[in-house]
Amino acid sequence: MELRTLRFFVAVAEEQSFTRAAERLSVAQPAVSHQIRSLEKELGEALFERNPRSVRLTEAGRVLLPLASQTLADADRVTAEFASRTALVTGTLLLGTVDGVQHTRLPALLGAFHRRYPGVAVQLVEGRSAGLISRVENGELDAAVVALPEHPLPQGMRSVVMLEDEIVAVVPADSPLAGRTSIPIELLSGKTLISYGHDSGLRPWLQSAFDAAGIDFATRYATNDAALHVALVEASIGVSLTVGTDRALAGNPRVSAVPVSPSLTYRKALIWRGTPQPTRPLRALLALGPAAP
Repeated sequence: MELRTLRFFVAVAEEQSFTRAAERLSVAQPAVSHQIRSLEKELGEALFERNPRSVRLTEAGRVLLPLASQTLADADRVTAEFASRTALVTGTLLLGTVDGVQHTRLPALLGAFHRRYPGVAVQLVEGRSAGLISRVENGELDAAVVALPEHPLPQGMRSVVMLEDEIVAVVPADSPLAGRTSIPIELLSGKTLISYGHDSGLRPWLQSAFDAAGIDFATRYATNDAALHVALVEASIGVSLTVGTDRALAGNPRVSAVPVSPSLTYRKALIWRGTPQPTRPLRALLALGPAAP
């Protein structure tokens, strides 16, 4: 016995007409008649007394009507309850982002979030990692996707990695270094280095790698514009240190991206405060999979 069949039965009982019941249900009348005959066959009793002008419930039909109505009401309450759990999640999710988030899992996550919680607006706030971490810490933002700093995040902050990327050296395509499978970091000593500004989340990682190798990290050009990095390399100004997923590198025949050795891994992560009561939009986002709330 299906809920759809019970809905047909209740409609016929209330309308006292197969024709009007079909109109109410927006189906063809033969479909209604078929469902009622199937129900009567399943229960082993006639449910309606049929005559040319109207139909009336039999004794069995009168017994079934309140039971069917209650069953449908209970089913509707279940549907409404779970629909409201989605619809009631409203408001705005304040989400910080750094450059390059298109290469992380964030777009797919936000796509799923939008389909599941259409009542929530998402405000994306662009910035640098250090500033976004501070804004999450003080509650200005619900969460942010940032470059994980070399030092631990502030106490009480939680994170889940959204992207692991490799640091590469970008050199002109005709450079002797372009044909290598990797470039030892020591070979970059004395080169004109093109890197990121001090406000970039990538810069501290590069500084630490050079310090560990005992090499002076003397950048002659510093810019957070990845496309400008590549343009400067094309002009044979120097060697750029950037991430392998940098879209400015894709299909560019004038430059070559070579991994640095020892391998340097750069991570971007979704961060949020581990408070007992996160906002409902944030709780809904976390429930979709990046991490348990």
